[in-house]
Amino acid sequence: MSGTLIGRRSELALMRAAVASPPSLVLVEGEAGIGKSRLVRELLATRPLAGTRRLVGQCEQLQEPLPLSPVLDALRLTGGELAASRPRNPVVGALAPLLPEIAEYLPPPPPALRDQRAELHRVFRAAVALLDHLSPLVLVLEDVHWADSGTHDFLSFLASHQPQDVSLIVTLRSAVGLPPIRAAFARAPHGPALSVGLTPLNRSEVEQLAEGILKAELPGSFAAPLYEKTGGIPFVVEEVLRTLLGSLPADEIPGRPDVLADLAVPTVLRDVVLQRLNSLDDTAREILGAAAVIGMTPDDRLLAEVTGRGAAEIAGALAEAQAAGLLHEQDGRCRFRHALARQIVDESVPVSGRRWLHLKTARALESGPGPRPVARLAHHFRHAGRTAEFVDNAEAAADTALSHGDDATAARFLLQALEAGDLSQDVRVRLALRLGRTAVDGLAHARAVPILERLLATETLPAHPRGELRFALGRLLRQQGEARAGYLRIESALPDLGDRPALLGRALSVLAAPETIVDRHISEHTAHCDRAEEVARRSGDPDVAIAVRITRASLLLEQGDPASWRLIAELRRDDRLRAAPREHARACLNWAQGALHIGRLHQAEALLAEGRQVAGQAEYLRVAEVVELVTAAADHAAGRWDGLSPRLRRLGGASATFAAATLDARLLHGALLAATGPAEEAMAHLSEVISIAERVGAVWPLIPARTALSRLLLSLNDAAGAAGHATAALTQVRAKGNWVWGAETVLCLVDALDVLGRAREAADLVAELAAGITGADAPIAQAALLTAQAILTRSTSPEAGDRSLDAARTILRDAGLRYEEALTCERLGRWRCEHGTIGGGTTVGGTTDREPDSGALLLESALRTYGEIGADRDIARVCQIMRQNSVPIPYPWRGGRPSHGQTLSSREREVALLAAAGKTNQEIAAVLYLSRRTVESHISSALRKLGYLSRKDLRELLNH
Repeated sequence: MSGTLIGRRSELALMRAAVASPPSLVLVEGEAGIGKSRLVRELLATRPLAGTRRLVGQCEQLQEPLPLSPVLDALRLTGGELAASRPRNPVVGALAPLLPEIAEYLPPPPPALRDQRAELHRVFRAAVALLDHLSPLVLVLEDVHWADSGTHDFLSFLASHQPQDVSLIVTLRSAVGLPPIRAAFARAPHGPALSVGLTPLNRSEVEQLAEGILKAELPGSFAAPLYEKTGGIPFVVEEVLRTLLGSLPADEIPGRPDVLADLAVPTVLRDVVLQRLNSLDDTAREILGAAAVIGMTPDDRLLAEVTGRGAAEIAGALAEAQAAGLLHEQDGRCRFRHALARQIVDESVPVSGRRWLHLKTARALESGPGPRPVARLAHHFRHAGRTAEFVDNAEAAADTALSHGDDATAARFLLQALEAGDLSQDVRVRLALRLGRTAVDGLAHARAVPILERLLATETLPAHPRGELRFALGRLLRQQGEARAGYLRIESALPDLGDRPALLGRALSVLAAPETIVDRHISEHTAHCDRAEEVARRSGDPDVAIAVRITRASLLLEQGDPASWRLIAELRRDDRLRAAPREHARACLNWAQGALHIGRLHQAEALLAEGRQVAGQAEYLRVAEVVELVTAAADHAAGRWDGLSPRLRRLGGASATFAAATLDARLLHGALLAATGPAEEAMAHLSEVISIAERVGAVWPLIPARTALSRLLLSLNDAAGAAGHATAALTQVRAKGNWVWGAETVLCLVDALDVLGRAREAADLVAELAAGITGADAPIAQAALLTAQAILTRSTSPEAGDRSLDAARTILRDAGLRYEEALTCERLGRWRCEHGTIGGGTTVGGTTDREPDSGALLLESALRTYGEIGADRDIARVCQIMRQNSVPIPYPWRGGRPSHGQTLSSREREVALLAAAGKTNQEIAAVLYLSRRTVESHISSALRKLGYLSRKDLRELLNH
C-alpha cells in the first residue's frame, strides 16, 4: 500500500553493493510479513540494475512442492531473450522437456540417462549453463522455505558453480531452518553469502509507513497503539490500515485511536496466524490459548496455576509456539509477536473457555505476591462476567491512574464500569460524578457525554449530584465545541449548587468567560464573575479563589482593560497558582489567546512560552492541541506563515482530538488563505466556520469569521456582500457589548460603505466604536478606529486622514503585527500616491523625490512584506495599484508575479484551463486522475504566478 520503502536503508545499501560485484549470493531472512519481497523489489528498481536482466521465481505453499518450480518459473519467461540469442551449449537441451514454452529456442534434448541422479545432475548443469548464457542477470527466488528438496539441492549446486555475471538472491523465513543451503552458501568458492536479516520496524518507522498510506500526519495518540498492535511488522501495519480504510475516510483515522482497540482482525492476517496455531499439538494450543488470555507476555507461574500444567510442558509449548512464529523473545521473556496475534489466539478459544480462563487468571493474580494489580484484575473480572468485582477494581484502577496524573486512563476505567449492567443507582451516580470530573482532562468527551445525558434524563436525582452532573456535562459539551449547549447546561446547574460554594464558584467562573456564547452581554459575564468572587470568599477554598481571579483577568483582558495586565502579573507570581501546574498552564494559554484577540502579540508570546513550559513539565496532554493552536495563532499574527497552512489544516481537521480548538484553527486557516489564496477555498473555510459557529452559538469565531469574510469580499470587489457580512457581525458585537472585538468589523463596514459611495452613513458607527473602546489597551482596535476615522476625513481633510492612518501604522508596527501593518502601509501608500505627485514624492524639475514615507516607498514596503510572508493575493493587488500610479515595481515582482517562476507548468496550465471553463476541483481531479488537494495546489500556484486574485480571473486564459 505504501509507495515508499520505510527504513531498511542499510540493508538495501548492502544488497546493492553485493549485486554490483557479481558473482554474489544474498540471503534475505525474516519472519512472514517483515518485508523481504518489498526490499527485493526496491533493489530491482534501483538505477544501477536498470540495464541488468532480472529473473524472479516464486515458491508456492503446496502440500507437495513441484521439483525445481521456482527455477523453472524464472526461466520460462526468457523466450524473447533466447529468440535473439540462442544457447549453443547442448547440455541446455536437458531443460527442453521441462520448459515447453521456450523449447523451440533450446538445443534438442540429449538422450535420457538411466541413472536418475545423473539425469538430475545434467538438469542442474543445464540450468546453470542457461543462466550463464543469459547473464549478466540477477536471479531472485522467493520464499525458498516452501521449496522442494530438489530446489534446495540445486541452490547448493549453483552456489558451487555460479557463473561469473550472475547474482542470486534468496528470500526465506528465519524461523524455518535450511542448514544445507546455509552451509553451501557459506562455503561458496566466490565467498560466503551476504546474510540480510530483517527485524520489525521501530515506532518511528511504523509512524512513517502509516503516514505514507494515509497521506496524513499521525499523532502520537494513534502511533503508539498502532505500533503495539502490529509489533512493527510492515504487512500487519498495512493490513490493519487497509481494514480501517474500509470503514473510515483516511483523514479521520489518525484522530480515532479508539478504533484500534475494537479492530476486527484482517482476514488475511487471521488466516496466517490460525494456520500457525493449527500446526501446534493439542497441549501447546491449550497452553497458548491460556497465555493469550493472560496477556501479551505470559507469566510462567500464572500459566502453571491457570492451566494446571507442569513447568516442562509449559516450556515446551512456548518453544513450539515460538518456532511457529507466534511468539518471540524480548528482554529475555516470551511475548506474542504482536497484539493482533494474541487477539487471534484469544478469539480461537471458545467463549465459555475464555470466561473460565479469565476468572482463573483473576483469582491467581489476587493470590499473587506484591501490590494488588487492580487494572489487570478489572480486565479479567470484566471478561469473566463478574460485574461487582470488576467495578470495584475499575474504580481502584481509576484512583491509581489519577494519582499518577493520568486522567485519560482513569476516565477509560470509569467508562467501562458505567457500561457494565446491573448497577444500583447509587453506584451509577457515584461513577458518573467521578467520570464527569476526570473526563474533562481525560479527552474522553465523546463517550462520556451520552452517559451523563442518559443518567440525567432517566434518573430522579437529588439536587447535589444533579447539579454536579449538569456542571460536568456542560464542561464536556463546551470542550466538544458545543458552546451554547454547554453554557445552558452549566446555567441550569446553578440552582442545585447553592449550598456547595466551591463548586458553584467554579461554575460561575466558566459562565463568566465572554467568548463562550452569543446573545449574552458582557455585563452578564461580569455579573457572573462578581458573584463568583463572593461565593469563593464564602467557600474559603483558596483554589476556587485563584480560579475566579484567573477568570477576572481573562474577562478584563478581552475588553482591553489595562487593569488585566496588573492582575495577570500578580497571578503569575502567586505561589498558589505555581503549585497547581494544570491551572497555571490553562491560565497562561487562555491569557495568550486573549492577548492575541486584542493585538498584544509580544505579551501573548511570553504567556504562551510559560504555558507551554508548565504544561510540558506537568505532562498535561489535554492542552497539547491548545498549545499548538495558540502557537499557530501567534505565528499568524507575527507573519511567520511558512509551513503554517498544513499545521492549521491538521489542527482543524478530522484527526484533531480537542473539538473546541478546531473551529479557531479553521478560522485561522481561512484568514490565511484569504491572503495566500485561492480565494474560493478561503471563502469556503470562512463560510464553514460561520455556519458551525452559528449552529453551536460560539461568539468568538463567529465575529472574526464574518469580519474576515467581509474583508475577503472587499478584495474581490463585492462591496455589497462585504457590507452584509460586516453588518451581521456588528449585530453580534452589539449583543455582546464588547467593542474591542468589533473594531475591525466596523472598519470593514466603513470600507464597504465607502466603495458604495455611502461613507457618511458610517459616521455614527465610528463614533459608537470610539466611545466603546475609550481607554482600551487594544492595538488592533485602536488601529482600526484610526483607520476608519481616516476614511471618513480623507475627502474633507486629507492631511488629518493621512495623520490618522500613519498613527494606525505606527501602532501596528510597534505591536509586531506585520500583516496588519502591511495592509495599512499599502492603504497609506495608495492614498499618498493618489493625492500627491507620481510616486508619492515631490516633483522637482521633472524628477520625483522619493521621501522615506512617500507613497511609492510605502507601497514598495508593503509589497516586500507580502512577499516575505507569502501573501500572494495581496502581492497581485499592490502590484496593480503600483502600475496604476506609475510606481516602478521592483524585481522579482515585475508584472505583478512573485519570484517563484512566471511560467505555468503544463500540468498547472491544464488544471487552470479546466478551472477557467467552470469545472469544480472535484471534477478536475476526476478528469486528470489527481487528488483534490493536488488540484487545489495547482490552482493556487497558477493564481500566484499569473498575479490573479481569484479563480474568476482565470477565464482570461480562454482568450489566449
